[in-house]
Amino acid sequence: MRLADQLDGKRLLLTGVTGFIGEALVQRLLVDLPGTRVVVLVRPKPGQSGEDRVRSLLRKPIFAAAGDVDDLLKTRVEVLEGDLASVPEFPTDVDVVVHCAGDVSFDPLIQDAFTTNVLGTQAMVDRTLEAAAASGRPVHYVHVSTAYVGGRRRGAVPERAVEHEVDWRKETTAGLQLAARVEEDSRLEPRLREFLRAAERDHGRAGPLSVAAGAEERRVRWVVEQQKAAGKERARTLGWTDCYTFTKAMGERLVEEVAAPVVPTTILRPSIVESALQHPHPGWIEGFKMAEPIILAYGKGELTEFPAAPDSVLDVVPIDHVVNAIIAASAAPPPLSQPAYYHVSSGNRNPITFRGLYTHVRNYFVQHPFDSSPEVMPTWQFPGVGKVERKVRTGELLTAAGERALALAPRSERVRQVSRKIDGTRRQVEFARRYMDLYKAYTEAELRFVDDNTLALHRSLDPADVEEFGFDTSVIDWKRYWEDTHCPSVTGQMRKYEQIRARRKAAERSGPRDLVPAAPGGPPVLAVFDLAGTLLPGTVVDTYLELRLSGLGAPARVAEFGRVVRNLPGWIAAERKDRGSFLRSLFRGYAGVDLDVLERFVDDVHGPKLLHRVSSEALKRIQAHRDAGHRTVLMTGDVRTVTRPLSGLFDEVVCTELEEEVGADGVRRATGFLTSPPLVGEARAAWLRRYAEVEGADLAASYAYADSHSDLPLLKVVGNPTAVSPDVPLFRVARASRWPVADWAATSPTLRLRVPQQVLAGTD
Repeated sequence: MRLADQLDGKRLLLTGVTGFIGEALVQRLLVDLPGTRVVVLVRPKPGQSGEDRVRSLLRKPIFAAAGDVDDLLKTRVEVLEGDLASVPEFPTDVDVVVHCAGDVSFDPLIQDAFTTNVLGTQAMVDRTLEAAAASGRPVHYVHVSTAYVGGRRRGAVPERAVEHEVDWRKETTAGLQLAARVEEDSRLEPRLREFLRAAERDHGRAGPLSVAAGAEERRVRWVVEQQKAAGKERARTLGWTDCYTFTKAMGERLVEEVAAPVVPTTILRPSIVESALQHPHPGWIEGFKMAEPIILAYGKGELTEFPAAPDSVLDVVPIDHVVNAIIAASAAPPPLSQPAYYHVSSGNRNPITFRGLYTHVRNYFVQHPFDSSPEVMPTWQFPGVGKVERKVRTGELLTAAGERALALAPRSERVRQVSRKIDGTRRQVEFARRYMDLYKAYTEAELRFVDDNTLALHRSLDPADVEEFGFDTSVIDWKRYWEDTHCPSVTGQMRKYEQIRARRKAAERSGPRDLVPAAPGGPPVLAVFDLAGTLLPGTVVDTYLELRLSGLGAPARVAEFGRVVRNLPGWIAAERKDRGSFLRSLFRGYAGVDLDVLERFVDDVHGPKLLHRVSSEALKRIQAHRDAGHRTVLMTGDVRTVTRPLSGLFDEVVCTELEEEVGADGVRRATGFLTSPPLVGEARAAWLRRYAEVEGADLAASYAYADSHSDLPLLKVVGNPTAVSPDVPLFRVARASRWPVADWAATSPTLRLRVPQQVLAGTD
């Protein structure tokens, strides 16, 4: 009989229809088997019901031939809302349950892998048995697993139950308990102290909330890493390659023990599933699977070697062969207690070695390179795992050394460009490390998946179905598949992304965004500017020295300069933890200064110099904001006296105020103390939020300009942040967030401390 006849009038319940295999399966059923009806188990999302998700799925181009979406939902597709953690009751007229859903990550969290691949399978089996009991007729349960459940073994892998004595119930309980224990360990005092110290090093200047967020981020990251490692190591100790194959094997054993004695049961094991050979069209693929990251990295010249044995077989099967086999198996239920096993694979009768795959991929990129491809494509020599491991380790060490050097380098465009190169190298090294760890067991596998049962099922097809629904992988021409079908398909998506990325880079180089004028009568739009490092080069230490030394005689100048130099290392260390404390210590040096004299010096001598040092681009930008009707704000940790030359450009000046007292002689002098804490880090963001609240300003339409990672909280408050001559940490955030980057103040490397000419000359 034709498959259409065998499945005519049948109702199939499917899971995983928003995933790769499930989507392809429901497409074939709706388009090519018009007599079937499907029930799809779909998890609703916030703001999107399960039916809405299915409606979006059915609107994809590959479903066009199936008919109108509304008609399909009325006549052939029923949506069952739920997920594997909460599986609802099945309709009692279901004939076949096809369980495609699962956690397919090679390095999942141990609890996620067990919850999805074992407990989720248990829930599906339980509901299947309930539906069979309620209807009084058998329901065929088809379980989609993986060919790699056999674990770390060599040679022929038969189509039958995997031989092992591992108790799936005990392992599931233990795995969930282990995940909980890792979570508990992350909250112990020594571990929390470690997270906090690391966060203080990176975020101390921004403020305590940033430190707390950084510490929690590290804790969560540690938990994830440990939970992944726990699953991987438990799997390896029991003979599996990773937690994915381990939990899939546990799921199979559950099916064999619980489902097979009660309902007809089929276990279908695909190998590595890649793009379509024919259906829904050649090269069709959703997302990136196992081979794509490696193919794309090679094509961009980022993967110069890989730890694969050149003669190992990479067992790949096109998605449509997998779907065809599922459909054929669904139409052929086996007897009770005799589950059917099918390997949908290619390595037994049509193998391709890893070197063969490399040759096809290289041929493709030689003829069709990316714009970012090297002039000469990398040549893989397959030197073995040991040499590749040493090369990756060397890259990790060099990258770490580069990071340490960046932390000590002066701020400049050249340094930022170096950081770009280091970031690129680090990504390559991390990519190589990740995929080497994930895929090493697969790329060196010496497995041969016997597919006698699958071939017999294929040969049982009606001759009229062989061309449309066949799944004999021996007919695949690998050269044609890789060079003419698969690589063009997956690189087409990347070429579009490269065009988008090129436009983003161009926008990044173009500096700040165009200004949007404030609407007449609308809420105020703010433009907030930092001072030191943003509007002008240098630091508050430079400005302090110039002002403070101006009123001292030669010996006192040398003494004060020496005080600053002696304290500078400690101040720098303190600044990383609390910039406010650093400023308090620095400004204590103003104690006893005649403020009237200091202000005259600023107005007559320092002011013109300062205005000369302010970037012309910065002045143009400030004026552009004023012309656009924006309210300009100068925000600095420096003292108010320093801001006097710039006050006319800004509607608001937010700065540090020196405490003063009037002596018996009537002279205003600084006490060396401040009237309030310096406005730095998170305090700037808090001030801006409050100011906007009081003034009714629109922060989403507002702008901010700053140069330091400590100003990150401020920049995040507004809708239009710009990183100006940023330090490396802020530069990285700006690139990741796609913020504009401008160069105003630091056209040359900015030193932490410049020796004033008065000190060098030793004259008044």
